[in-house]
Amino acid sequence: MNASDRLKGTTVTAQVVTHTHFDDPDKALVKRAAEGDLIAFRQLYDRHHRRVYGLVMRLAGNLDTANDLTQEVFIQVWKYLANFRGDSKFSTWLHTVATRVAISELRQQSRRSNHLQFVGDDQHEIEQGLTHEDSADLAELDRLIQRLPPQTRWAFVLHCIEGMRHEDVASELGIAVGTSKAQVHRARTLLEEWLSHDSI
Repeated sequence: MNASDRLKGTTVTAQVVTHTHFDDPDKALVKRAAEGDLIAFRQLYDRHHRRVYGLVMRLAGNLDTANDLTQEVFIQVWKYLANFRGDSKFSTWLHTVATRVAISELRQQSRRSNHLQFVGDDQHEIEQGLTHEDSADLAELDRLIQRLPPQTRWAFVLHCIEGMRHEDVASELGIAVGTSKAQVHRARTLLEEWLSHDSI
């Protein structure tokens, strides 16, 4: 099964394997939720739904779509939670599920006109990632990122905003590592070009 196929429904069953020892603050809740405890699952939702919503909102750029995707992510988490073995933190696994659900759905919808919103530290990270000497205001940056082609935008968001390695971005998007790097470079080049043009 290739990376593209893994994005179609069954992706949430994938496991993130690591040999690092760690303390997972969600471990007890995950165990109870996996056994069917709805109260425990609700507590997991309360802890993590804002982070999930923030991620899918950046990828989708649409409030209604982001709400729908957030709901779908937690439906998939509930459905496949028993497959989570604890090889990574629950939050890491959840991030993987959210990314794959969002990318899969957005690909199916073939959305071409999305609006991304960035706030707080995320905005600062984007501006640091660009070499343009003048920082665009939030509304202007939103408008410019909206113009990026979908796959270019996804790679940019996952790498520059979510901090994912190019290897992981490539796996999630079903592209080569070199393509991920090229897409991020393309995004930065386009944004710098547009920012420079608009500042004239």
